[in-house]
Amino acid sequence: MNITPIDTAKPVRQGEELNLQALNAYLREHAPKVGEVLEITQFPGGFSNLTYCLKTSTKEYVLRRPPFGANIKGGHDMGREFRVLFLLQPIYDKIPKPIIFCENEVVMGAPFYIMERIQGVILRAASASKLNISPEILRQISESIIDNQVVLHSIDIQTTHLISLGKPEGYVQRQVEGWIERYYQAETDKIAELDAVANWLQQNIPPEQVPAFLHNDYKQDNVVLNPHHLSEIVGVLDWEMATVGDPLMDLGATLAYWIQADDEGVLKMFNLTWLPGNLTRQEVIERYASESGRDVSNILFYYVFGLYKNAVIVQQIYARWKKGFTQDARFGGLLPVIQALGRQAVRAVEAGKI
Repeated sequence: MNITPIDTAKPVRQGEELNLQALNAYLREHAPKVGEVLEITQFPGGFSNLTYCLKTSTKEYVLRRPPFGANIKGGHDMGREFRVLFLLQPIYDKIPKPIIFCENEVVMGAPFYIMERIQGVILRAASASKLNISPEILRQISESIIDNQVVLHSIDIQTTHLISLGKPEGYVQRQVEGWIERYYQAETDKIAELDAVANWLQQNIPPEQVPAFLHNDYKQDNVVLNPHHLSEIVGVLDWEMATVGDPLMDLGATLAYWIQADDEGVLKMFNLTWLPGNLTRQEVIERYASESGRDVSNILFYYVFGLYKNAVIVQQIYARWKKGFTQDARFGGLLPVIQALGRQAVRAVEAGKI
C-alpha cells in the first residue's frame, strides 16, 4: 500500500516567510522548553490559516497564523483556536497538544500559536493518483470519521466549559444571516445560483436540535490516521471554527465536503470521498442517525447550507487573491469551484434530496 505520511513540509512560499530570529527570541522568554527552532518550513495544503513546521534538534512543532491580508478579527481567530484545544485537552485525546499562544502582533505580524505535531496519515485529494487503498479500507475509514463525529457531538458542553465558546440559541439563524453577509462583502462576480440559495436558506430554517460541540470544518483531510491501521483516527486538526450549536450544522458541513463520484469534477479537489469504497452521502446520514439517535429529517437544509458556506469561504479566498493580498497561484483558479458549489446546492434544492 503506497501511503504518504502526514503532509511533508516544503520551503516557505514567497511572501509568507516568518522571522526566525524574532520567533526564537520570543520562545526563549515565553516557552523555553520548546528549544531553539533550527528550521521553518511550510505545509502546502489547505486554503485558510497558514501552517508551518518548526524543527528543533529533538522535536517538531506546528505554528498556525492567519493568512497575510486576512481579516484577523473575522474567521482567523488564533486565540479562539488555541482555547478550543486547551479546553479539549483533558477530555479528548485526538488533538495536538497546545503549547503557547501569542497575541502580540509585533513578533510575527499577527497572532499565532504553537502546538505539538501529530504524526500520521492525512488523505488529501492531491494524493489520489498515488494511493492504492482498497475499497474495504476506505469504507472503514469513512465509518470511523462519522463515528468520531458522533463522539464529538456527545461531549457534555456544560461540564467541560465548551459552552463558553458560543451561544447555541438562535445559532442556525445567525449562521445563515452571517454567511450571506460575508458572501456579499466578498462578492467579485455575480453568481445567480448563490443568490437563489441565499434566499432559499432564509426561508427554510428548521427547528434547532439540542446543542452540541461542533468542529465546524470536519472532513476527511482534517483527520490524521494511524499509518499502521488506517481506520484508526489518531488526530483531528483545524479547530478554528469550533463552537457550540445545532449538531446537524456540523454534519451538513461534513456532507458538503463529502464529494461523490457523480459530482462535478472540479469539486473533487476537496477530498477523496469519491473513490470507490467510501460511504455515499446518504450512507453517511444513515450511519450518523443510527449512531447518534438524532432526527435527520431536515438534513437537506443543513447540506445546502454547508455547500453555501463552502462557496463563501472559497469566495473570500478568491477575493483576497483578486485584490493582490496573496500571490498563491492556487487561489487564482477558484472561481469555477465557487460556481460549481452554487450549482450543486441548487440541484439539491430542486431535487429535494442530497
